[in-house]
Amino acid sequence: MDLKLLFMSTLFGIICCSSAQQEGNECIKANALSCGECIQVGAKCGWCTDTEFLKQGEPTSARCDELESLMKRGCDAARIENPHGSQRILKNKAVTNRKKGAEKLRPEDITQIQPQKLSLNLRSGEPQNIKLRFKRAEDYPIDLYYLMDLSYSMKDDLENVKNLGTSLMKEMSKITSDFRIGFGSFVEKTVMPYISTTPAKLLNPCTVDQNCTSPFSYKNVLKLTSNGHQFNSLVGKQQISGNLDSPEGGFDAIMQVAVCGEHIGWRNVTRLLVFSTDAGFHFAGDGKLGGIVLPNDGRCHLENNMYTMSHYYDYPSIAHLVQKLSENNIQTIFAVTEEFQPVYKELKNLIPKSAVGTLSANSSNVINLIVDAYNSLSSEVILENSKLPEGVTITYQSHCKNGVVNEGESGRKCSNISIGDEVSFNINITAQGCPKQDKPESIKIKPLGFTEEVEILLNFICECDCHKQGIKNSDMCHNGNGTFECGACRCNKGRVGRQCECRKDEVSTEDLDKNCRKDNGTDICSNNGECVCGTCECKKRDNPEERYSGKFCECDNFNCDRSNNKLCGGHGRCECRVCICDANYTGSACDCSLDTSTCLASNKQICNGRGNCECGTCRCTDPKFQGPTCEICPTCPGVCTEHKECVQCRAFGTGEKKDTCERDCSYFNLIKVKDRDKLPQPVQAFPLMHCKERDANDCWFYYTYAVNNTEKEVHVVETLECPAGPDIIPIVAGVVTGIVLIGLALLLIWKLLMIIHDRREFAKFEKEKMNAKWDTVCPKKKKKKEFKTGSRNLLFEPVLEFLFLVFPKFQDCFIRSVVFLFTSAAF
Repeated sequence: MDLKLLFMSTLFGIICCSSAQQEGNECIKANALSCGECIQVGAKCGWCTDTEFLKQGEPTSARCDELESLMKRGCDAARIENPHGSQRILKNKAVTNRKKGAEKLRPEDITQIQPQKLSLNLRSGEPQNIKLRFKRAEDYPIDLYYLMDLSYSMKDDLENVKNLGTSLMKEMSKITSDFRIGFGSFVEKTVMPYISTTPAKLLNPCTVDQNCTSPFSYKNVLKLTSNGHQFNSLVGKQQISGNLDSPEGGFDAIMQVAVCGEHIGWRNVTRLLVFSTDAGFHFAGDGKLGGIVLPNDGRCHLENNMYTMSHYYDYPSIAHLVQKLSENNIQTIFAVTEEFQPVYKELKNLIPKSAVGTLSANSSNVINLIVDAYNSLSSEVILENSKLPEGVTITYQSHCKNGVVNEGESGRKCSNISIGDEVSFNINITAQGCPKQDKPESIKIKPLGFTEEVEILLNFICECDCHKQGIKNSDMCHNGNGTFECGACRCNKGRVGRQCECRKDEVSTEDLDKNCRKDNGTDICSNNGECVCGTCECKKRDNPEERYSGKFCECDNFNCDRSNNKLCGGHGRCECRVCICDANYTGSACDCSLDTSTCLASNKQICNGRGNCECGTCRCTDPKFQGPTCEICPTCPGVCTEHKECVQCRAFGTGEKKDTCERDCSYFNLIKVKDRDKLPQPVQAFPLMHCKERDANDCWFYYTYAVNNTEKEVHVVETLECPAGPDIIPIVAGVVTGIVLIGLALLLIWKLLMIIHDRREFAKFEKEKMNAKWDTVCPKKKKKKEFKTGSRNLLFEPVLEFLFLVFPKFQDCFIRSVVFLFTSAAF
């Protein structure tokens, strides 16, 4: 299992290393033939200008490599071309710290973003970081244009808007002292089927009893003005019109408001467009219903403040509107009724810096709606950039209030910004390669809804500094067939070779190929290169450290002998497949050290006097000794005792060294086994000692000690063998039972003896009594009979008494019957 894991980890490491090398050699893969081509590959690439840098067989592109690799190959750092990008601030006006009530400033004198103009020199693959500051200025001017739907359904709304001018001026004065307001209206395209084109309906599209104005597409009623009374006066003169379908032509009106800046009177300040309606909208493609197929051109077509091309151009698309609103820094507020809230909220998601408010049925809440929407829009800053040149990328990171940091798309914006708050943005701009036009480019970054912007000029580093000192038609490039620059020839068109010595049409001729075959063999350039102009140009390896070389690419620096998986043992360099060893090393793989200091034992003898020092390693001549200096003897007496305490503390956490185990006993590898059968057995490869030791608790533990290739290994049985303790309960029960039984036996014996003694005495008494009686009646016969009777009683009665004592339950029913029979028989 351990070998499998080791193999897998080694294989994984090789793959990772190979992958890392392949990812890091983009400089070599590019095959750059000039310094300019090299530095465009990536920021890691450099070009060696040393004329003697290339070895025989190496192509010109070998000059382009990573900086560290070039220096390892012998190129002096001063000879490496590696230009870096830079930046310069051209305009850096500080943000305005203006307070309400202070001296009034012109809009163009107010600055909210810093710096305003920069110049960047971009090196391919090297990002340039710039920091922008944004601060909302207090008392910043506002232009508000009120665009209203005047179809018949908005009749009651018009009455409330007629006094909007002075009321809104009064409310907005709390936000800014420089406020202007304008008014425009829209209905629908003046063609069928959007309106009725009958003469009567063109004059009055409403019913007979209603006095309505003729239908129109869009009308600019009032240019932006600071006169609120003029707003009330002109809006008060407006009349409702009418159309046939429910969606309105509001997109035509929004487009004209956005692009007709001079007619509307927009200033370079905060621009707000309030779009008020109670219906949906037509968009691109709907014009086909009226026979209008030309796409909207996004230009101003106002004559006498009326949109004159509604019958000619289709409605604009949403994307077209987004573009124009963004270009003109207009923030849109959709004031719509509750019924159409979902539609316009979806539209809001498509139009940056826009808001949606719910308009009451008669527009009575329009002032509060505008103020709330303005506060919502102005509390968020979103950066956008113009179209980027080819190969240029940009990333944003925002540093907002309360330490909030955003990245990615969220890095473009900060929210909940109050007046006077300052936020910053870190912007990284990176170029990959150089543009095809090979000329400077520019991009602009601006906060949406604001007229201020940051202009960034982009200059691309496409050539090295040494390019300027190039010698055209140099003699060093084969009779002037190229420009000698940056240490190499840049061949003229149609020429190839390191010194531009060949024409392209003669590169592969058979005569030239002969010069690329070693010893008249069949392999061209030893199959390790290409024959160019009769000269071998060796292949390049994925690993930049590995190279082919030689006149016929017959040499390389990676196919030498290895030791410990290292080329030339890590103690030499590989040249033409032969190891050139460092000092004090020898051998085909430089793996034999001539230094004997590693063989000195603790007694200052080489190999402890029991071996020879070969290549810095002891070869022990005494088989009992081993180790790096032949000082270890695993089978010598005392080995088990010497290591007992350490094995005990490492394996079982006990013993005298348990408190200092980690410090004193880490000199061997401990391997636990389940039982004694699993312990390793002695082999010829290395000596091994079997040990059996006892701890303080009289428990035995078994282990083996061996030294394997300078590593000390201990295999120990993981369980202790301890003597089993006595089972107390059976012992106590046995003792008690034995005492009871012995007591009963002694008691019975005593009782039996007493009975026998009593019976004998009684029998003796009876005998004497009978003898006395016999002597008086018939001495001889009675004496014989009495003897028998006395003998029987003496034999049977004690036995019967014993049976009565042992079997008391059968005394009445059985024993007495037997006694009676025996007694009768006896008499």
